[in-house]
Amino acid sequence: MADPMLLARRQFFTSSASGLGMLALASLLDQDGLLAAESPSNSPAPKSPHFAPQAKSCIFFLPEGAPSHIDLFDPKPKLQDLHQQKLPDSMTANVRFAFIKKETAVLWGSQRKFAKHGQCGMELSDFLPHLATCADDICLIRSMHTDAFNHHPAQLMMMSGVPRFGRPTMGSWLTYGLGSETENLPGYVVLTAGRGGSGGVSNWSSGFLPSTYQGILFRGQGEPVLNLASPPGVSRDLQQQNLEAIAKLNRHRLDEMHDPEIASRIASYELAFRMQAAAPELIDLSQESQKTLDMYGVDRPEPKGKGGRGSGPDVFKRFATNCLLARRLVERGVRFVTMVHASWDHHSNLDEELGYCSEMADQPLAALIKDLKQRGLLDSTLLVFAGEFGRTPLAENRGGVMPEKVGRDHHPFAFSVWMAGGGIKPGCIYGKTDEIGWAPIENPVHINDFHATILNLFGFDHKRLSVKYKGLNVRLTDQGGKVVNDLLA
Repeated sequence: MADPMLLARRQFFTSSASGLGMLALASLLDQDGLLAAESPSNSPAPKSPHFAPQAKSCIFFLPEGAPSHIDLFDPKPKLQDLHQQKLPDSMTANVRFAFIKKETAVLWGSQRKFAKHGQCGMELSDFLPHLATCADDICLIRSMHTDAFNHHPAQLMMMSGVPRFGRPTMGSWLTYGLGSETENLPGYVVLTAGRGGSGGVSNWSSGFLPSTYQGILFRGQGEPVLNLASPPGVSRDLQQQNLEAIAKLNRHRLDEMHDPEIASRIASYELAFRMQAAAPELIDLSQESQKTLDMYGVDRPEPKGKGGRGSGPDVFKRFATNCLLARRLVERGVRFVTMVHASWDHHSNLDEELGYCSEMADQPLAALIKDLKQRGLLDSTLLVFAGEFGRTPLAENRGGVMPEKVGRDHHPFAFSVWMAGGGIKPGCIYGKTDEIGWAPIENPVHINDFHATILNLFGFDHKRLSVKYKGLNVRLTDQGGKVVNDLLA
């Protein structure tokens, strides 16, 4: 018989000899509120929210790098009048910029032309002619603000509520709270176009939730997920036998170790097996009509003479395809789709590069709104366009940049986002910034207010959707936040 002193520590604590002592300790910790609750469930099965939801799926577009609100969504005629003038030193004395040199910084008016659209009279830039046709379906928030002024922390803030690593992202919270309505595809899918962004995988991480709820990155070409197809010569029956054998070993290990990530591993193997049939059908766009493909602009060529940040081979085609795939994913019961494109970080060459990115996104996003609407899916699908912060009304003035090639620096104090569908109020223009777009002066909306409102659309009280972690009840809106009821339909 083995010497008890040689037993593994985990085995000792789970042995019957220590069971009563552990129960007593657990009771004391629980009385003091120091004992974490049972590990979060790994089951992706559908679950009920706190109250009747308006939305059941979300398509969230993150234009990484942060688009300029002043040049797309928030017209500022006064800024034109003040073009190339200095701000009073009092306005910038305690402001931290990423790159701007305060002593020589000047205001920079937008070169864009704005016009009113729809019955709601929403003013949008001439860079967004297609989206302008959807003005009466859009809810535009012009008074957003955030706590972080550099990209990665601000992206973490936008996606997970705090500017720190290790937290579940919004898609993970919603798939954890609601489960998935599909058995053959992940509940949370990520689609990318263009170069990688600074946030990377942390923008779709499950944090301390089981990895069952992490976003699954689908590739733009070839197999949607690497190593999804069986190797040559391996039949489906043989693969299923192998899967069952591996699952048996994993379950034995789960019973022994009680590690929830083993349960996630079992679920991942089983999902991958089912996806072998579902994923190829998903990405087969031959099922779509030519009219639909043209509406999204899937076959648009890359524009000549434009480039810079965000450009690359077939970026127009890939982004348009991603928008169409996003519709196909929510049709098949996927709960949350994150679409990512980088980069909208226009520190220089603003007009050309923002023009490229806007042209890439404008037609497919407008098509997505119209397509969801005509299929009866817009009411239950929330579509979100939200960068991590805004851009300064000041021109970025690092040395060597010609005046006609200037850009704008990072600006956390004010920016614009828009939403459509999913119970949000259509044709709504909410909030207002000052006459140069520096800060909100009416109805400011913090990131955590934004999150609380989105959770409400999905039937959740943001203060009750929480998980025990390290003795604390942790939630998406830990830093605060309130539901902005005026945004709800």
